[in-house]
Parts: sequence; C-alpha cells; structure tokens
Amino acid sequence: MNIIIKKQSGIYTLTSKQILPISLEEAWCFFTLPKNLDKITPKEMNFCITNNPGDATYAGQIITYEIGILPFVKNNWVTEITHFQHQKFFVDEQRFGPYAMWHHQHHFETTKEGQVEMIDIVNFKLPFGVLGDVFLGSWVSNKVRFIFESRYTILKGLFN
Repeated sequence: MNIIIKKQSGIYTLTSKQILPISLEEAWCFFTLPKNLDKITPKEMNFCITNNPGDATYAGQIITYEIGILPFVKNNWVTEITHFQHQKFFVDEQRFGPYAMWHHQHHFETTKEGQVEMIDIVNFKLPFGVLGDVFLGSWVSNKVRFIFESRYTILKGLFN
C-alpha cells in the first residue's frame, strides 16, 4: 500500500497507488460504473448514492451522495465528472459538500506484467480557512487516509 498525504498552500494532496491483478478493460469497467463506489467505500461512512447516475461515467455527469461524517451526522455531497479520457483517467470535483474544495483524479495504467496500476490523486481544502486546518486538519486527513486504506483492502479482497 502506498498512500501519501502532503499539505502545501492550504491544500492537502493524497496520492494512493495500488496494483490490481486485472486487465485495464476490467478495471475501467468496474471503476466507471458509479454504483460500484458503494462497494469500495468503508461501511462506517454510511455512504449512499442519492440520484440515479446510470451505468456509465461521462464528462458532465452529476452524482449526489449522502455520507456519514460523524456518527449520526450525514452530509449531502454533489460531484461532477469534469474530465474523462477512456481507459486513461477521469476526474470528479465537488460542487457542493463538506470540503471547501475536492478534486479527485483516477488514473489507470497497464503494467509490464499486464496488471493495472491505479493511481488516485486527491486535492482537498478544508472549510473555515485557518480554523478548519487547526481544528480539523489532522482529523480530516486521517479520515481521508482511512477511506483509501479501506479501499485498498476492499479492492484486494475483490480482485485477488
């Protein structure tokens, strides 16, 4: 597992890399089916897609969610797929939700061994400026790290 979080100019950047023992086509089909997000999000997040995004991801697509931030506290989240290059990458960006900014790149590359290296790059900024960083920075970065650590384990179970 390779997960790194850095902070520069008030923006947190998480980079996560994982090798999956599947073809690029299989990975692409799985990760661009919006309902699969439910399968790879930790259960304790109480994540639920609230609209019907269909069976394909495309640029301009809006996906709405409810997500548990704290026990018994849910937040609405709206993202848009802003960039989409078939079997290469796609980007989702928060339009409304818990972050001041959320920009998530999903990259896919075939390895020499015929597997897929999946690289996630998430740039996020907390709400409330300096106060958000001081009071929430460590907690939120650990929560985002937990989501990607859990996703790593879930994907390993699904594809190994």
